[in-house]
Amino acid sequence: MTANDDTPDNYEHRERPRDGRNRFVRSMDNVRRDAEAAAYWAEHRCTYQEIADRFGYYDRSQAWRGIQAAKRDVALPAVTKLRQTEAEQLDALYLMALEIIERNHVVVSHGRIVYGDDGKPLPDDGPRLQAIQTALRIRDQYQNLHGLKQPAKVEHTGGVKFEIVGVDPQDLT
Repeated sequence: MTANDDTPDNYEHRERPRDGRNRFVRSMDNVRRDAEAAAYWAEHRCTYQEIADRFGYYDRSQAWRGIQAAKRDVALPAVTKLRQTEAEQLDALYLMALEIIERNHVVVSHGRIVYGDDGKPLPDDGPRLQAIQTALRIRDQYQNLHGLKQPAKVEHTGGVKFEIVGVDPQDLT
């Protein structure tokens, strides 16, 4: 057999399609095989090597990964629904914040509108600024929900210098 054969034994050695983040994309055949392997493993509680041999995985670690993928697949619809619900709630809150941002707010003191020298109500930017901050926090939550944030990278250069105060360096030798 060559590395290009479509047999399960050689599957892991073939070039597989990748997504935009350079991660492997699972085919429907893999999803089915992983689900069958997970069901068999749950029923028989055999070794991962036995799963690999029975279902055509390259080795026991690939069998383990397949079973883990099947577990994620089972939870995926519930997680997707939860994310959708959360996103809808965040969208509604964001629209409310935008409505507040777009309104005209006037300064009120002791229950009365405050007017300027020109006779027009004085604008109050406080509610608008609070709504902007709220909208930004909602966007932050939306980004967290969908995993859009990149982890912060911290670079450190240089070394650490220790200084012992009150001790003569000659006494240390």
